[in-house]
Amino acid sequence: MTVDEAARVPVVIVGAGPVGVTSALLLARHGVRSVVLERHQGVYPLPRAVANDDEIHRILQAAGIGEEFTAISRAADGLRLLDSRHRVMAEFRRSQQGHHGYPQSSMFDQPELEGVLRAELARHPECELRGGVEVTGVGPDTTGPVRVTYRDDTGDHELWAEAVLGCDGANSLTRAAIGGTWEDLHFEERWTVIDAETTGPVRCWEGVDQVCDPEKPGTFMRVNDTRYRWEFRIREGQETVRELIAPWLPTSYDGDFEIVRETQYTFRARVADRWQRGRVFLLGDAAHLTPPFIGQGLCSGLRDAHNLTWKLARVLRQGAPERLLDTYETERRPHARHVVRLAVAMGWAMTGGQDAAATIRRSVLSAVFRLPGLTELVGRDLSRPLTAGPLVRRGVRRSLAGTQCPQPWVSVDGRRTRLDEVLGNSFTVLTAAEPGPSLNALAHSLGTRAIPVSELGDDGTLAAWLRAGRADAVLLRPDRVVMDVVPSDGRDFTATADWAPLLHTTRSPAPSERTAAHSLLRSTTR
Repeated sequence: MTVDEAARVPVVIVGAGPVGVTSALLLARHGVRSVVLERHQGVYPLPRAVANDDEIHRILQAAGIGEEFTAISRAADGLRLLDSRHRVMAEFRRSQQGHHGYPQSSMFDQPELEGVLRAELARHPECELRGGVEVTGVGPDTTGPVRVTYRDDTGDHELWAEAVLGCDGANSLTRAAIGGTWEDLHFEERWTVIDAETTGPVRCWEGVDQVCDPEKPGTFMRVNDTRYRWEFRIREGQETVRELIAPWLPTSYDGDFEIVRETQYTFRARVADRWQRGRVFLLGDAAHLTPPFIGQGLCSGLRDAHNLTWKLARVLRQGAPERLLDTYETERRPHARHVVRLAVAMGWAMTGGQDAAATIRRSVLSAVFRLPGLTELVGRDLSRPLTAGPLVRRGVRRSLAGTQCPQPWVSVDGRRTRLDEVLGNSFTVLTAAEPGPSLNALAHSLGTRAIPVSELGDDGTLAAWLRAGRADAVLLRPDRVVMDVVPSDGRDFTATADWAPLLHTTRSPAPSERTAAHSLLRSTTR
């Protein structure tokens, strides 16, 4: 079929929510053009997601809005579990400076986040947003461009894309197009979600409260200076909104109080059985649905975007082999499934059951959550290492492979900045000492250079991290995952590593894809 050149685009993204727009921005940073198709003309005005973690803040930094997100978010102290009388059973504190260089937990208003993302999108000529359109078809084709049809006020249109990203939510047309179905992880509950605006004296702490009451489970959090959210499981004869939120307000309070939104959601736990067909991919709620108990719904979608976009850019712009794209589902699906199952487990432990066993379970829960070190373990479990695979070489005892590099503040050429701003958006080799010829050759083949951590002027975080991981050097992927490790016993990166043929390219990196370390560190090598 002959295709009109005007209708050809490298990537079509279906859906302009946070996952879709972040995907477009990450692709743009690799020099890949995209068209984003969205049914709404503007930002959806009502709040939905309200929390993320430090890894997600780092992904937003990679998309170009790290500081902007800092300005519109509020660091939260963590999670408290309350009994039916609102007495604290357990407390999970979160640090103001996590592994990724940001607060471990942040609260935000989703419409504000989407506004910031779209403002950044408008600054990139590689990105085009078409709002007010209805996508009517996605035609997977493993042998050529993918046909995407849509309708707007002027009629029916088509685009032909080298790849399609389905960021179109739980009722995804893209998922149906690739023949994907849901794997049900057996959690489904109806909840009322209440967002309110008030300057009144709301009783709260600087984190999230989870009421572990089998009769009336609920969740409460302060989003910003005047915005609050409550969530309650729906039950027979449920009280009015004011009765539900009464425990958090003074008894006699009758001042300003505006209900921004009151709606009902069905919280489900599901993972799509396939995330890809040819060059059509699922991301975010199109690929997985997570109950909200650990605040990871949007987070998982942004992790999808960070994992896929650099691989897609390497295939489209540098001619890397097609099978590189197969690692997206094999890496992300197990991790997303783990997060969904963890959310289900936490949900049942905190709110599930109304029988006699429920009381015993919550008593045990209260005792277990007081065990030393459990708080740190639960937080770390959300970012567990990627399993071994073509792009994660494991097998070395206590290897750092599959984990993510920390992001301290560094000082280069007298300028203080975050580590990722120095490393750019390509591969990086970090070394504990001056790199030898083999490390320099490897770095050069990937379009970067080997960087001794001593040149980065941090507070010792990177050297301590390498030392604790018994590593002389690590090879970082563009998403900051450790792909391979040089152990401290003197061995080198293996010349026959599985990742080597996957990263072979037929074209040199474009200027926009070369790491910023070339310029920022040039003076240190003179």
